[in-house]
Amino acid sequence: MSKTKYTTQGQVAVITLDNPPLNTFGYEQRKEIADAIDKSEADNTVKAIIIIGSDKAFSGGADISEFGTAKGFAQPDLRTLISIIESCSKPVIAALSGVCFGGGLEVPLGCHYRVAKPDASLGQPEVKIGILPGAGGTQRLPRAIGVEKALNMIVSGNPVPAIKFKDTDLIDEIIEGDLREGALAFANKLIAKGSPLKRIRDIKIVDPTAEPFMGFAKNTITAAIKGYPAPLKCIEAIKASFTKPFEEGMKLELESLIALFQTPESKSLRHLFFAERMTSKIPDIPEDTPTRKIEKVAVIGAGTMGGGIAMTFLNVGIPVTLLEVTQEALDKGLDTIKKNYMGALQRGKVTMEELTHIQSIVKPTLSFDDLKDADLIIEAVFEDMTIKEGVFKKLDAIAKPGAILATNTSTLDLNKIASFTKRPQDVIGMHFFSPANIMKLLEIVRGKQTGKDVLATIMALCKRIKKIGVVAGVCEGFIGNRMLLKYLFETAKLIEEGASPQQVDKALENWGMAMGPFRMQDLSGLDVGMFIRKKLYAENPKMKHDIISDKLFELGRYGQKTGAGWYRYEPGIRDPLPDPAVDKVIEDARKELEMTPRKISDSEIVERCIYPLINEGAKILEEGIALRASDIDIAYIYGYGFPPFRGGPMFYADTVSPYTIVHSMKQFGLTPAPLLLKLAETGKTFN
Repeated sequence: MSKTKYTTQGQVAVITLDNPPLNTFGYEQRKEIADAIDKSEADNTVKAIIIIGSDKAFSGGADISEFGTAKGFAQPDLRTLISIIESCSKPVIAALSGVCFGGGLEVPLGCHYRVAKPDASLGQPEVKIGILPGAGGTQRLPRAIGVEKALNMIVSGNPVPAIKFKDTDLIDEIIEGDLREGALAFANKLIAKGSPLKRIRDIKIVDPTAEPFMGFAKNTITAAIKGYPAPLKCIEAIKASFTKPFEEGMKLELESLIALFQTPESKSLRHLFFAERMTSKIPDIPEDTPTRKIEKVAVIGAGTMGGGIAMTFLNVGIPVTLLEVTQEALDKGLDTIKKNYMGALQRGKVTMEELTHIQSIVKPTLSFDDLKDADLIIEAVFEDMTIKEGVFKKLDAIAKPGAILATNTSTLDLNKIASFTKRPQDVIGMHFFSPANIMKLLEIVRGKQTGKDVLATIMALCKRIKKIGVVAGVCEGFIGNRMLLKYLFETAKLIEEGASPQQVDKALENWGMAMGPFRMQDLSGLDVGMFIRKKLYAENPKMKHDIISDKLFELGRYGQKTGAGWYRYEPGIRDPLPDPAVDKVIEDARKELEMTPRKISDSEIVERCIYPLINEGAKILEEGIALRASDIDIAYIYGYGFPPFRGGPMFYADTVSPYTIVHSMKQFGLTPAPLLLKLAETGKTFN
């Protein structure tokens, strides 16, 4: 099937990109564009050429699925295609709308002229998959918009609307009306005037501030990009745009692209790119499964979690009824929501008009009767099965037929919760992560009787509320928290054996974790951890107690909320400070356990924390709790601060090799999961 359409209108040839949804430049489309340029060159009646996409996308760039394949290397590649366009004897005009990312901006940069809708989204996001623009973006974009603006776009990877470049060499004309008609009018003006061909590559950058700016940028970025080599390579390539001839800059760009492509960081980030897109694919649920209408949402509980969940829906314009049991609790929750939005207003994240609308679509209530017309009701009450039972029995009595009943539980048995209703097919788990209005992960728990249409509806809703949904089966802690317990259990053992909380945190943060385990516990609250441990102790009487954590709880050290946990905190400051009182608790615990402290290396700390995480992930896969290894990776990247440049725990396991992990685990006295052993023995990997 053709990926382009070729038509002529008077003296203008129009090449329309037709490779939905994003017109990615796969081999077939690249070849068809090149052939269309040649066809236009050979037609004496054609005096100008327009390349245009759809309203949604000029192009999302190179087809990443072709990377490293025969099609990816097949000519014409993007560089060759741009060269063909650039050397065309007739003016080639790119008409830009929607997404113009990566190669979808580099191809227009190789055209002689560019017109655009004001809201066309222009970006070079390659750094987000650990590489840099490889088809001239680092050389042409600085010439078109200046070094500073180009560096900001390329190093951040963030898009910018076309209207911002109205007075630069990047955009020749902003088209307010119909883009095709506007582009044709522009082309006919060029023909009538006999306008010359303009090549961005011929622009010479004359900017005395460019060199010092690049030095400043390099120092600033170096301090902020631990674990990511691509941004510094971007800086080197951009610098070449004003210090070297164009062809030398292009050579440096290509060499950098090839080098980055082979790095573990880029391989990890590319894995995550595809993994994120795979989360919505559920084997037994066809993509055309009918979904239920979600126009009104109710949230039960206005505390930290419930308020954040409410904001998640309010942010995308979905009305929310917010229920609490007392007026005091309701007022407190509403006040917190208001403060959050006022802060967003001061930071320019929302306008006063948007804020007024948000306030108009939230309905506070103390009555369950006000939830009768909700399409989706999310319970976010205390993590106690007896309380949940009362809530769901009430919901069963008052919710309208077809309403989806969701629980935000992070550990409890969803099937048991569903059994409190006469409609278990309508019950699902929606485990948000705190702060719910910011964290991207949504762990979607599928019960034994959860309806396929219910799961399909919540998966579709994820996109609407800007979350990444990962499906989990029912077990203690589901995917994320079940794995986290093994991680925290090992950190406790490390402290008993001789490590300090500061050493463990620093070792794991240097390795790439967003926050060390003890800082994380202080943030979430040691009382939360104690609640979970008490439940586990009751269920497993022979379970070894974490006597250090238990003692800190008994001393009222709940973390940041009380000014003391594993660390101490000065009033109004969140910086963790070592505390001799904690050292004393640890010392006493070691004596009680008859442990002689030993020196523990940072590498042992990392392996003993990360490998049990991977091991539990293997068990989760084997039990079918997670659909695929990459879903576990996405859960840990977006929910638990796992470093993206490592690709997630299961991809990292592939990088290290299951054999190496099994060997190390045995040395540490840990028992490898059957699946991990099988992979080690067969030389296979999780992904």
